[in-house]
Amino acid sequence: MPQTNPFHSLVPRKLTDSELARSIRLNIEAELDAINLYAAHLDATDNEEAKAILRHVMDEEREHAALFWQLIARLDPEQAQHDREASRKYHLITTGASHEAVEAVGEGGGAEPAEVELPKRLTVGSLRK
Repeated sequence: MPQTNPFHSLVPRKLTDSELARSIRLNIEAELDAINLYAAHLDATDNEEAKAILRHVMDEEREHAALFWQLIARLDPEQAQHDREASRKYHLITTGASHEAVEAVGEGGGAEPAEVELPKRLTVGSLRK
């Protein structure tokens, strides 16, 4: 597995929050690589003892990635804003809102988007005459 030099971003001073967020993103990348590596090992074996250990370690890596992501949200206010908007956009996308409604999230000084009337969905009951 490729390894990032842990000292490549060190400077002769303390890192700013922005610089630290950039470094933490590399940590997240390493955690995700480890998760994928362990998942591949799980798929490649029938050894239940090994699978139990791999599942446990993989779950720890998932927790580390989640913790690092929360730290980035505190270190990088712009990223935190994107996270908040992404949550609203995700809901709109998965409930069938228009592209325009999705893209309107976050525009206009951070105001909440207007309620969007979602398209009607056909159900078994709606097909009855």
